[in-house]
Amino acid sequence: MSDALPEPDRVFGAPHPRDTPRLIGQGAAEQSFLEAFNTGRLHHGWLMIGPRGTGKATLAYRIARFLLSQPLQSDGGMFGAPEKPTSLDTDPKHPTARRISARAEPSLFVLRRGGAGSTDSDRQKNLEAGKFAADIRVDDVRKLNDFFNFSSAEGGRRVVIVDAADEMNVQAANALLKRLEEPPERATLLLISHQHSRLLPTIRSRCRELRISPLSEADMAEALRQALPETELNQAALAALTSGSVGEAIRMTNLSGLAIYGELVGLLASLPRMDRARALRLADAAAQRGAEDKLDMLVDLIALALARLARAGTLGTTPYPEAAQGEAEMIARLSPNPRQARRWAEVAQEVDAKLRHGRAVNLDPAALILDTLRHISQAAS
Repeated sequence: MSDALPEPDRVFGAPHPRDTPRLIGQGAAEQSFLEAFNTGRLHHGWLMIGPRGTGKATLAYRIARFLLSQPLQSDGGMFGAPEKPTSLDTDPKHPTARRISARAEPSLFVLRRGGAGSTDSDRQKNLEAGKFAADIRVDDVRKLNDFFNFSSAEGGRRVVIVDAADEMNVQAANALLKRLEEPPERATLLLISHQHSRLLPTIRSRCRELRISPLSEADMAEALRQALPETELNQAALAALTSGSVGEAIRMTNLSGLAIYGELVGLLASLPRMDRARALRLADAAAQRGAEDKLDMLVDLIALALARLARAGTLGTTPYPEAAQGEAEMIARLSPNPRQARRWAEVAQEVDAKLRHGRAVNLDPAALILDTLRHISQAAS
């Protein structure tokens, strides 16, 4: 694959997981895999589960570099058995590491969404334009046949990374299941999953789980310094809004998410008589041509604000630290008790349904956002 092709698993402005030098805050998962390798109990299928943006793909590429750079196990002959590795670290100058970084490693296959379209030519054209299919399709999975047939001549290990397994449609999932049921010799399949409950139970049962935890505030700060070394960040606010997901924090930083959330908090603070001029500015900004990512961000932040309202009223506390100036005062006024919290939880469900329907039928984004904000305003009244 050409290095110039866009990738659906890349967060704009941050290193791709294969190029991330260190995995921060996931030592337990690393040690679990390393123990299985060193004790000869290496399972052929691994399901890496946890919130989006917490390092699952980074760990998958670390494992791929590690496995493909390790000699095949043997008794060592007259020189004795090889020393067991103590970490998953791979020298970045190792030929395998260089090939993986260049997307030129023949023993690694990355299964992910391809270009949108119904024909091969349309899919290739859309892939080059960065227009990706909504799911991983059975034709994508069938490419594994060529990969395994071609790489079997090498006689070594083969690694497949599925990013993300949640994105497979039913036919693709069933095709991958056959591979998990009858894995090729020396093949390891690494399935990344943000919502593993959506996977087929039979896929989950044929994999060993590696749980990836949300990052602590200290680990997240370190991971953000690694990913965005030259960017000034409000780490406390990012941690509050992203629940320990460094990937989401990077996305929020690149799309000015904290500024958008600040505008949303200011708007909610004007309830029950919503500042209409401010609402219009927020809707218009998200509806501009080429602003689809910011629209997605605004939709996510509306859901997040409503969830924080509901949670605060239920617990009887206001969020600390604030994710935006005036947030604590706004939440204390709008959600002072569990009864109000239950109403905000209901509003969150209503808004989610409204937004999903509106986007499914391609409603005008500005009109959809204004209608959503009007619904929230009526609930506050």
